[in-house]
Amino acid sequence: MPRTTTLPTANTLEMPKRGMPVTIITGFLGSGKTTLLNHILNNRQDLKVAILVNEFGDINIDSQLLVSMDEDMVELSNGCICCTINDGLVDAVYKVLERDDRVDYMVIETTGVADPLPIILTFLGTELRDLTRLDSIVTVVDSETFTSDHFDSEAAFKQIVYADVTILNKTDLAEPEQIQNLEAYIHTVKEGARILHSQQGQVPLPLILDVGYNNPETYADLVQQEIKQAQHDPHHSHEHHEGHEHHSHEHHPHEHHPHHSAHLDNDGFVSIAFESDRPFDVKKFEAFLQNQLPQEVFRAKGILWFQESDLRNVFQLSGPRFDLQGEEWRTSPKNQLVLIGRNLNADTLRQHLANCLA
Repeated sequence: MPRTTTLPTANTLEMPKRGMPVTIITGFLGSGKTTLLNHILNNRQDLKVAILVNEFGDINIDSQLLVSMDEDMVELSNGCICCTINDGLVDAVYKVLERDDRVDYMVIETTGVADPLPIILTFLGTELRDLTRLDSIVTVVDSETFTSDHFDSEAAFKQIVYADVTILNKTDLAEPEQIQNLEAYIHTVKEGARILHSQQGQVPLPLILDVGYNNPETYADLVQQEIKQAQHDPHHSHEHHEGHEHHSHEHHPHEHHPHHSAHLDNDGFVSIAFESDRPFDVKKFEAFLQNQLPQEVFRAKGILWFQESDLRNVFQLSGPRFDLQGEEWRTSPKNQLVLIGRNLNADTLRQHLANCLA
């Protein structure tokens, strides 16, 4: 049985000055990426971290779970910043780089059904390679539900292939034999895989940040292919003016990657959004979850408003499990919910949810 790689530990994080280090966090739907992000923000010591959230779906839920968010970029209460990737990855990175105040580290959360390679190539094959340093690709895996044919998703496979560090999350919910089989599978896909175990995304940050695991040479041939393609296609040329005061750059062939629809379609996934300024009836919503929610919904998340409660309810569903956490409203109450899955009838699901309103 292959052994889990043992990594050295450290007590403090010290960032080098070779361009802003960038960590890409990827992982399939519901694996725990946002939980890991919150762990990073809560344990970052005195580092100022920029979080780029790559949403799919029409409602920006993930960034709301990090912070109440009204604009593309906001200051978090702990001094970090959060930016949504709406108009392209390169533009979002420049928004961070062009700020007057210091930012030490950048963490990007990909969508759950994204192949991370286009984002990797954006950092290695565009002008960003001179301004940032891609440190590592961290893939989060749900130990309880992940299988080698995970929902027939090519993206889930690619997330393992390109990982510099794989975090087996939710190990408390999985049987030991399942974890052993999962480790054995990962080692067949990724030779020399570095594997960590976690519960609730709790891993020592020196094991995943500023580790220098990513090797650009691994992607050299792919980067050259992308550059040649860009040179032959005027629509994909890009430049950045010296000084960075005003930038105009049309995008690298893969810089459109953060726009969500392409990867959802590739793996057959759809994202269905539901919003309402009326509250749900809690019993009707419970009946919807028990009787009308299709098994093909693999992931759901949202901010829920119930007639019977004064609280803002953060809703998370992953596979067969769901969770509600109440907190105080920071905005006017409303319902915002995103459902992600395959072969879903959007009209039917929205009607079921509308029937749950009080």
